[in-house]
Amino acid sequence: MKLSFKLKSAFRLEHVIIAFVLLLIFKILFPVADSFILLIINELLTFGGVYFLFHYLRAFIHPRTEAPLSIILNTGILGALLFFIISISRSVFESGVEFPDQPGFITAILLTIVSAMLLIAAVYIFAAIRELFFYRQKRNPRSYFNTMLTFFILASVSVVPLRYDNSLNYLYNTFFAVAIILIVINSLRVGWIAFLAKKQKIQLLVISIVLSGIFITNFVLSLHETTVNELFSIFSPSFAIFLNLMMIYGGIYFGVIFFTALFHLPTAEAFDRKAEEASSLMDLSKLMTRVLDFKELAETITFITMKVCFSDSAWLITKKDGNYELSSVMNIGYVEADEFSKKLELEHFEKLDKVTILNQRAVKIKVKNDIRKINFRSIAVAPLKVQDKVNGYLFAGKKESYDFDEDEKKAIEAYADYAAIALENARHIEESIEKERLEKELDVAREIQYKILPNKTPSYPRLDISALFIPAFEVGGDYYDFFELGEDNLGFVIADVSGKGISAAFVMAEVKGVFESLSRLIFSPKELLIKANEILIESLDTKTFVTAIYGIINYKTGKLTFSRVGHNPAYLVHGNKIEKITPPGIGLGIDKGSRFSSIITEKELYLSDNDIFMLYTDGIPESQNAELEDFGYERMEKILLKNKERDLIDLSNAIMKEVTIFSKDNSQHDDITLVLFKRVIENKELETV
Repeated sequence: MKLSFKLKSAFRLEHVIIAFVLLLIFKILFPVADSFILLIINELLTFGGVYFLFHYLRAFIHPRTEAPLSIILNTGILGALLFFIISISRSVFESGVEFPDQPGFITAILLTIVSAMLLIAAVYIFAAIRELFFYRQKRNPRSYFNTMLTFFILASVSVVPLRYDNSLNYLYNTFFAVAIILIVINSLRVGWIAFLAKKQKIQLLVISIVLSGIFITNFVLSLHETTVNELFSIFSPSFAIFLNLMMIYGGIYFGVIFFTALFHLPTAEAFDRKAEEASSLMDLSKLMTRVLDFKELAETITFITMKVCFSDSAWLITKKDGNYELSSVMNIGYVEADEFSKKLELEHFEKLDKVTILNQRAVKIKVKNDIRKINFRSIAVAPLKVQDKVNGYLFAGKKESYDFDEDEKKAIEAYADYAAIALENARHIEESIEKERLEKELDVAREIQYKILPNKTPSYPRLDISALFIPAFEVGGDYYDFFELGEDNLGFVIADVSGKGISAAFVMAEVKGVFESLSRLIFSPKELLIKANEILIESLDTKTFVTAIYGIINYKTGKLTFSRVGHNPAYLVHGNKIEKITPPGIGLGIDKGSRFSSIITEKELYLSDNDIFMLYTDGIPESQNAELEDFGYERMEKILLKNKERDLIDLSNAIMKEVTIFSKDNSQHDDITLVLFKRVIENKELETV
């Protein structure tokens, strides 16, 4: 078994109980230790009980030293208990006829119990003072305390041989006197009082004067009550001396505490203020890493500012997008703080490097029909600067008859520096969270978009079809689809929803449902788009609209009928000519009346062999290079004519290659959708049948 474990086990409560039980048994068997051997055994048993009790109580008190006033209150209660026991001991034991020459059995038990109670109280007080002695000491004063403890033991033990030889009285007097001198010296170590708040110091002042009086009274009573001294001497001569020394120690120690607390009282308020400032800065440092919400942090800053500088009001103004806005107020209305800040003309403080104090500032502001007057005696204005950039101002106002002093100015200045960093971090975190939210929204929108678009492009013997979709980082509302209509007819649509992000993706999903349903019911592209407008106009907001081209192509005859509602022009490549086809029409969701149906028309054409019909979204012509120049329609037409003989897939790739090269120094800001139809007649004779 390790030594440390043995030591810890020795201080457990069981050992204390065993020691006192043995002492009680010894006292029952030998009420009076009338021989030297019995006296030595008596003192050893008493010393053993005190030793184990002291270490047990020390371990009990030590965790509670952070609340010294509670320890002192417990000490006071036990001191009062000592006073009570000492006061009534004489009257109780004077009734015993056998005392003091030869105490009887009952008297011995009562004497042991009373003395044990005194012993426990005295040891607790000694252990409590010992813990207070070491509390908040910067250097280890163990040697001073141990020296005093040694002379406590020597003075207590020296009384034993004195019973048999009075000539040794000088030893007892010497040890007792040195012990008192060391008590005085060690009682001066009360530096922990400086760390108490003003309220605690006032409480300590009252408690210490009461305790000092109790201990001095107990000592005087024990000196004059010879019967009491004889009683305790029968229990243990050493304990009687220890009790006297303990009374002296308590009286001197709490007397020193009284005067020390009294001398610290004038500076207590300044200490409280410094402690509050340090605590507030620590709290703000923690908030910089824990609080992510900008609004919550701003409110905490204004609240703590009031505490730091003891002001009546505080408010915070931050700069966002070049404009100042009120972020938080404390003990002042939003309207008043906002109007007051405007009166100060914050632009005049742009070059402010440190706290500025405005005195005798009174401002009248009008709110509705009520005129409210704000009258501050003194106002502190502190800039919130990060990397020489002013991001806002922290205000503190006093209505009392005194201004901000230098300490308060420095505190506000230091606090504003911390607050500026904390707010900047919170804003960055807020922006980061918003960015992450938008990215998740884009992921959802992309997923919706991919699910809405067709999985594969349809294939027919006389009609080649190519469809290409390239999403941008910022999701748009591009949509294309194909519908099997029977009787060799194929419906097709290309659309672009205004706006971006997940809202555009949801509108696109709705558009898909509308076209998919109506394509089975209405054969005319014009009538279908009119009906689609009637449906969508009820669900789209005023800022959202949809451009589209819807048509039907007969893949055997080449007949193509389509209508356009605000979308990019369609292209028809016939031979060496290219035609831009722009039937009139306005976007879906723009007009509720008859204007939509009166403007829209239906275009009909026939695709000959190798004719190409091209549909696209504005992601192609509006692609930009580093100089923000658009790719444009002219470049697109040239590429279309140049590659018209190639397969549709190669033609699509050629267009995208040129767009990519053109905009390589600029990011793609919109989705690109391209749909191509090409009439292919493999058997000319089949056409004439």
